[in-house]
Amino acid sequence: MERELVAVNLGFAHASNNFLIAALLIYSVAVLAFAGDYAFGRPRRATANVSALATAPAEAQLATVGSGTRSGVAANTVATNTVGTDAVAETSGDKEAPMPSAPALSDAAALPARREGAFRAIWAAGPWVRSAVVLSAVGMLAHLIAVVTRGLAVHRAPWGNMYEFITALTCVAAIFFGYLVVRYRAWTLGVFVMGAVVLALGLAETLIYTPAGPLVPALQSYWLSIHVTAMTLATGIFFVAAVLGIMYLVAERYRARVAAGKAQPGNGLIARIPSAAQLDKLTYRTVVFGFPVWTFGVIAGAIWADQAWGRYWGWDPVETWAFITWVIYAAYLHARATAGWRGARAHYIQLFGFVSLVTNMLVVQVFITGMHSYAGVN
Repeated sequence: MERELVAVNLGFAHASNNFLIAALLIYSVAVLAFAGDYAFGRPRRATANVSALATAPAEAQLATVGSGTRSGVAANTVATNTVGTDAVAETSGDKEAPMPSAPALSDAAALPARREGAFRAIWAAGPWVRSAVVLSAVGMLAHLIAVVTRGLAVHRAPWGNMYEFITALTCVAAIFFGYLVVRYRAWTLGVFVMGAVVLALGLAETLIYTPAGPLVPALQSYWLSIHVTAMTLATGIFFVAAVLGIMYLVAERYRARVAAGKAQPGNGLIARIPSAAQLDKLTYRTVVFGFPVWTFGVIAGAIWADQAWGRYWGWDPVETWAFITWVIYAAYLHARATAGWRGARAHYIQLFGFVSLVTNMLVVQVFITGMHSYAGVN
């Protein structure tokens, strides 16, 4: 076809590789800076937020996902006023016990209110957070340039093989994390979310790197820019939701152990991350954001299949697995909206959905013969 005759622009291809390696290195340093805030950052900013958080609605309290306190007394005051009541509200109707207030989660609740400007809150959070957020932003820019220049090099949407798909979805995940930082002050999640991005991007660069080249014939359609774009965006968002879900299960397990007397309250790491109730809300809202995009991607894929193969649905392995993933995420949203299935059980469903998504991406599309194919993975 005509697209196969278009030569790859080697200059853009080399630029894409260089920017992607630069993004990986910058992200790695950003993760170290986020970790430095855990290790060396001091508690901060609760005193100025006690009255604001006490009177703020639940929506504003959810936005407080970013820093600690300037005094232990203030931290305990905010934890009592916000986390305890928030956790009870979240678990009402569930059989799980409510979360303890101050002892186990101390600074996790003492987070900057969203009514304060995002950039001012980041600046006030301390040098480690400032450095980590700036590095993450620079890395996102380099990552985005890498994806764009890859597209310019191959004269098409830059997600035509598994390597390109993973580099694009990790870019979406990083940008979506930046959105969480600005909207919900969620920089305490950085070491986990950006750490997962670094791991995925590192595996893509080392294990499944694919040189710039033309598409396989089945993918040479303008629907690539519609269907695969939607699936890439949704996968990047679900990637962030999976990290948040794992963090929730860790925080909830610690809460349960403290309540059972099997662990001592005051774990430093747990105290610095958002509370389980806040993580539960963030995970749910992240999935709610990504689910319609995934739904649109599945529908667009069916339209593309009709144009390419003369049928909307043919039970191809990739089609079937994408639908299974859609059903699992729909089950999570239904379970999360039902009082009896909130908490850990709903999160297990969400994580099972992400496992299904990854299985489709790394196993079904690579090892099972079907109409779909990601070329270049040897």
